[in-house]
Amino acid sequence: MQIGRMRDAVRALRDPQLADPPSAEVAAAVRTVCALLAQQFPGGTVELRVPPYAAVQLGIGERGRHTRGTPPNVVQTDPATLLELADGTLDWAEAREAHRVQASGIYAELAALWPLDHLR
Repeated sequence: MQIGRMRDAVRALRDPQLADPPSAEVAAAVRTVCALLAQQFPGGTVELRVPPYAAVQLGIGERGRHTRGTPPNVVQTDPATLLELADGTLDWAEAREAHRVQASGIYAELAALWPLDHLR
């Protein structure tokens, strides 16, 4: 998926006249962001979950890969929040304050990831 299409999906999610943006577009955009993050941060210390579309393990903080069970650092958010973080329309601190992101673990602070450089 091209970055332009991802931005279109973000706009569709924010459009009050569009009650239900196309789920295929949203799913593709979420998976694109997760794939970009996985390329940029290979590893397995943090699991980023965006139900129902994607989950990805990222190498943030310590080196190495968590190999058994759920990683001790988990971040979960909804598709709209992920896409808004990715394109810079939402700040990480604002998302946390509004409880749009749940994060646990010492490496679950992902403020430095947003917005994605690929989107600028």
